[in-house]
Amino acid sequence: MTSGRVEVRDLRLGYHGELVLALDELTVEPGEFVSVLGPSGCGKSTLLSALAGFVEPMAGTVHIDGEDVTHVPPHRRETGMVFQSYALFPHLTVRRNLEYGLRARKVPRAERDARVAEALALVGLEDFAGRYPRQLSGGQQQRVAIARSLVTRPRVLLLDEPLSNLDAKLRRYMRHELRELQQQVGTTMVFVTHDQSEALATSDRVVLLAGGRLEQVGTPEDLYRRPRTAFVADFVGAANVLDVRTGPGGEPRVLGRPYDVAAPAPARVALRPEVLRLRAVTGTDPEGSVVTVVSVGFGGERYDYRVRTADGRTLLVSPPADTAPHPVGTSVALHWEPGAVVPLADEDGAA
Repeated sequence: MTSGRVEVRDLRLGYHGELVLALDELTVEPGEFVSVLGPSGCGKSTLLSALAGFVEPMAGTVHIDGEDVTHVPPHRRETGMVFQSYALFPHLTVRRNLEYGLRARKVPRAERDARVAEALALVGLEDFAGRYPRQLSGGQQQRVAIARSLVTRPRVLLLDEPLSNLDAKLRRYMRHELRELQQQVGTTMVFVTHDQSEALATSDRVVLLAGGRLEQVGTPEDLYRRPRTAFVADFVGAANVLDVRTGPGGEPRVLGRPYDVAAPAPARVALRPEVLRLRAVTGTDPEGSVVTVVSVGFGGERYDYRVRTADGRTLLVSPPADTAPHPVGTSVALHWEPGAVVPLADEDGAA
C-alpha cells in the first residue's frame, strides 16, 4: 500500500465541550499536497492538531493508511509536524536538531548520519550543519524545521502556517521551494494557512473551512473559477457578488445585461475584478452597467478601480494597464465576456 493516505470520517472537535469543527468526510491521497484554508477561528489548526494527535476528538475517526489512529498518541502516528514558530532547539546545532528525533527513535548512528545528510541536501543546507538557529535567516530556519520533520520519514507531514513569520518576498519564494520539495520527496503534506494566494500556489487541492464546517474542497482552479457559494467567491480572491434581477421581459439580468447561461438562473452570481472592463458610455449601455469611478490605483500590470453603481453598490474592477486610466468621477460602462459570470449556490445548496 502506498504510504500517506489520510481518511477523516464524522469528526467532531472542540474544547471544554464546545464544538469547534464538524467534518463529515475528508480524504487526502498519498503524495498529495492539501492546503487547509479559512478565516481565523474556522477550525483549521484544530483539524491539524487532531491529525497529529494533540487533540482528542469528541466523535469520529482518523485513519492513516487504513490504520485507526484516532486514539494513538502523537509519537506513534508516524507523522511529522512543522510549527509556525519552527520550534528549533536554540542550544543545538542544525545537525543536532535534525538528529534529535532519530536519537529518540534509537536509529543506529550510521543510518542516522545518512538520513541527516540526505535531509540537509534536500533543503540545500549542507554547509550550515554546524550552525545554531540564531545564526540562520528566517528562511533557513524554516528549511531546518522542514528537514527535521522529513528526516524521520513520516507518512504524513503536517505544517501549521510555517511561512507566516517571513517577509512577503521571502514568503513567496519559500512557498515555491516547499512545493518543489514536496514533489521531489513525494510525502503527503497537509498545510494550514490563512493566505489564499499561498494555498492556490502550492496545493493539489484546497480544503476551505468556514464556521467550523467544510465550505468547499477542490483544486485551486475549482475554488477560484467555480466557487460554490458567495463565501468561497469572496474569500478565495476578490469577487463582486451580485443579485440576478428580472428584466422588462422577465429575463434574468446582471447589472442590466442579459444573463448568458441557461435557465433557471441563480439568485446570485460572482464577477471577478479581472474579467471586467471599463469603456466609454454609449447609448446602448443599460442603465445598471453605468458606474462612476471612485478611486483608481496602479498595480503594475493592472489598474485597481473601485466603482459605484447608480444604486450605491461598490464594485472592484482590475483591467489590464494597457490604456490610460479613467479619472475619478468619470462615468463609464462595465463590460465582460460571455461566460465570465459565475453562478453561486443558495444557502440550501441549490444553484
